[in-house]
Amino acid sequence: MRHIFADHLHHLRPHSPKAYYRTAISSFFLVMGLIFASWASRIPDVKQHLGLSDAQLGGVLFAAPLGQVLSIAFSAWLIERCGSRKVVILSMILFGSSLVSLGLAPSTVLLFAALFSFGFTDNMLNISLNSQAVGVETLYGRSIMATFHGMWSLGGLAGGILGAVLAPLGVKPLVHFCLVCALSLTVLAGLRRWTLPRDVRLGKKRDAATDKPSYRPDLYLILLGFIAFGSMATEGAMYDWSSVYFAQVIRPGEELIRLGYVACMTAMVIGRFVADRLVSRYGVTPVLQLSGCCIAGGMALALLLPRLEAATAGLALVGFGMASVVPLCYSLAGKSRKVPTSVAISLVSSLSFLGFLACPPMVGFLSHLLDLRWALAPIVGAGAAIVCLAPVLRRLHA
Repeated sequence: MRHIFADHLHHLRPHSPKAYYRTAISSFFLVMGLIFASWASRIPDVKQHLGLSDAQLGGVLFAAPLGQVLSIAFSAWLIERCGSRKVVILSMILFGSSLVSLGLAPSTVLLFAALFSFGFTDNMLNISLNSQAVGVETLYGRSIMATFHGMWSLGGLAGGILGAVLAPLGVKPLVHFCLVCALSLTVLAGLRRWTLPRDVRLGKKRDAATDKPSYRPDLYLILLGFIAFGSMATEGAMYDWSSVYFAQVIRPGEELIRLGYVACMTAMVIGRFVADRLVSRYGVTPVLQLSGCCIAGGMALALLLPRLEAATAGLALVGFGMASVVPLCYSLAGKSRKVPTSVAISLVSSLSFLGFLACPPMVGFLSHLLDLRWALAPIVGAGAAIVCLAPVLRRLHA
């Protein structure tokens, strides 16, 4: 029996340098999702501890996306200067530490500062880790980016479950966050040597006359940014408004108002683990078009047939559609032959985060003017735009 167990362990271990790199980056994506969801799952407890009103909480929560946006240019510069490996290690330490600072914050002002740091280091890790992922994908010579993002989703699911278990047991957020931080540092200590030592560069990244990197975005990168914008806008709406839509429009009862959100997130996890196979078999453009069709069709189904079964199926389709768009856009951006990987990913990330930030408030504004069903209707247009823009992307890349 011992020999059989040893044989299984032997097969689970990586057997080539690129497999070691993939194992490390996958683990870091998992930890990043775990840290993010650990905070999200304990927001109600922090709100209650500090005695925040809904309006105060809304203002404080804006600090995280603000930090994410403001970190984009700095992260690209730091990666170009130091390499993505060093930035991954640094940002893993800072991201886990900033989670602990959220549990320590004794006032609204300090919570705002801690959340700004949390968002800033989150996106530092996001950009540097995706730069590493592009390099590993290049070594494999096939699409594996969606699987990396699927590990983030799994980490997010695990973090949500952990929070749901620890909160009713009376475990304070600070203790919870310290445990997660310790776990993240343990993973980092064990796998830091397995990260890609040098960033993979494709094509001519340097100007022969000045030997400086080009930072000028071309139409191809801008188009990738707009496609990612549509997907991230959809994600923002699903995170903030899917349960509200079920509560106000579907009205299935208190115990089922999160069913649409759960269906959406579950389908997104599944979609990320099958997307790479779809890309390998059919190509990037058909997968992007399928994703756009799922977003548009799923949202239309949920809005036109506001019944529990149809709306749940519709949001599951939306989740499946969201799954592969951003990973594919990051992968394609990172393989740009005109600008460095970190810069290209940062440019696409900048545009996509605008969608993530702008869509939820826009839905609230339109819902106030019209109603929630009409307010969510532009998501159908976002999916349709992805369907139309994907072939243009292929022509530009040809």
